[in-house]
Amino acid sequence: MTSMWALRILSRFLAMVGTIPRRKDGTVHRKLADLFEWVISANPQRADGVVAFDVVVDAETGIWVRVFVPAQGMGGDSSELNPKADEMMPVIVYYHGGGFVFMKPNVTLYDQFCRRLAGKCSAVVVSVHYRRAPEHKCPTAYNDCYAVLEWLNSEKAEAILPANVDLSRVYLAGDSAGGNIAHHVAILAAGKDLSPLTLRGLVLIQPFFGGEERTAAELQMKDPLIVSLELLDWYWKAYLPPDSNRDHPASNVFGPYSRDISNVAIPPVLVIVGGLDPLQEWQMKYVKEMVTIGKKVEVCFFEDGVHMFGQLKQIEIAEQMLIDIASFLENREE
Repeated sequence: MTSMWALRILSRFLAMVGTIPRRKDGTVHRKLADLFEWVISANPQRADGVVAFDVVVDAETGIWVRVFVPAQGMGGDSSELNPKADEMMPVIVYYHGGGFVFMKPNVTLYDQFCRRLAGKCSAVVVSVHYRRAPEHKCPTAYNDCYAVLEWLNSEKAEAILPANVDLSRVYLAGDSAGGNIAHHVAILAAGKDLSPLTLRGLVLIQPFFGGEERTAAELQMKDPLIVSLELLDWYWKAYLPPDSNRDHPASNVFGPYSRDISNVAIPPVLVIVGGLDPLQEWQMKYVKEMVTIGKKVEVCFFEDGVHMFGQLKQIEIAEQMLIDIASFLENREE
């Protein structure tokens, strides 16, 4: 587990990841950015009870996924996929963070996190690589991530996923920008016939929501770990359509320009909030507004949680978060 002093070191490194590749004209030096993202190959061998492999979803757009499968009974160095064949497994479609601009499923932080998530929840985790800003602005990430749901229903997906995957138990999850994406993909999916795929819930881990208004948490955290106010503003400018501000519906989902979603069928939502995250008040506003319009929402609040505390394995709370997510999934299936 990561101590607070180690988190500060990681914070400075991640600040460089989000700052150095940025050009003055608002573009990103993508090759330079890739140098900062410590990537790892998919491990087809059993590691921590989970195997992983990469699959191209759409070669033309560059959408691909890393699939994590809990496995047992695999001997020696065998790479043969032998999942828990005696039980049907739900699917967690996971969207990574990075401000819509950085990170990928093969970045070590996300490979390790999704491996732990798959093992703890006894679920197949499909971690999505979507096209990123500023090269691809809103709503590209939403459309790419929705396309993965359609791919899950295809014969191509059926051919590579374990036979005991249960598409009637699909959950959308993501952290930071990925949490934002999970919400918007659920909106895109509402009312569409994706059968046999059925969305059973959303897991929004410190979702990246915002608005033109400055919250107390944003203003009071003079030296927040992982993300600064300046960086958050830059991410929105990189992702949102030209001439938009942070009250755009992609950011401020209950803002002045947002659609009424009170009649939209949204499955139950779990929201993870950190007490040292400058985004916490936007996340709690989301919870309040969702409850007001009659949606089922649960909150897990971690007082000492910095932004990305789950991916960074912050002390004991990162493990507790995984336990809470597993419990949320279990309760949806009773």
